[in-house]
Amino acid sequence: MSGVQIAASILNADLGALREAVQEAERAGVDRIHLDIMDGHFVPNLTFGLATVEALRGATKLPFDAHLMISNPATWAPRYAAAGCQTVAIHVEAPERHAATLESIRSAGALAGLAADPGTPVDALSAFAEQLDFALVMTVKSGFGGQSYQPEAAARIPALRLLLGATRLIHVDGGIKAGTAADAVKQGADVLIAGTALFSAPEMEAAVASLRPKA
Repeated sequence: MSGVQIAASILNADLGALREAVQEAERAGVDRIHLDIMDGHFVPNLTFGLATVEALRGATKLPFDAHLMISNPATWAPRYAAAGCQTVAIHVEAPERHAATLESIRSAGALAGLAADPGTPVDALSAFAEQLDFALVMTVKSGFGGQSYQPEAAARIPALRLLLGATRLIHVDGGIKAGTAADAVKQGADVLIAGTALFSAPEMEAAVASLRPKA
């Protein structure tokens, strides 16, 4: 798929109607569904887990992107891949060695990535560059939706592009809306992850269109 992709983060949807939210996002024209998995330890918030992802997998044919904000990704990451997530990102800040986990994600059939919070330099990902299929740049502190975009966090993207090369995708998450998407794309984002901007919009299809770069 060419061009910038839009991923809908269902963290900001009605958690009592997630299946309907996924299908609404698909009808609105998003390219991917973004799943924020939080364990209440690595980040203070607690969201949904593997059983929810498995239950939602049949709701859409869109790719699922799992973003694991958890303390023990080695245990869980390959299970999200096996549950039908096309990409699985673990946090470079998590207190584990990541090489084996990245390989386990790939072995389970998904693309493997590392996520980096705003204060984490690109150098933290360098040791894993050969094992990364993509990277996730956080432009807010991971753990809660609805935060404001931090342009200085997005400014790491060009250095990350040098590390990954031209073909591996860079996902950007945090405060993405019509007014900030252009900056993320200018920095080099390939996938824009939006939650509040989509699920709080009066008309989601128009909100999706507003995030795409204008010709």
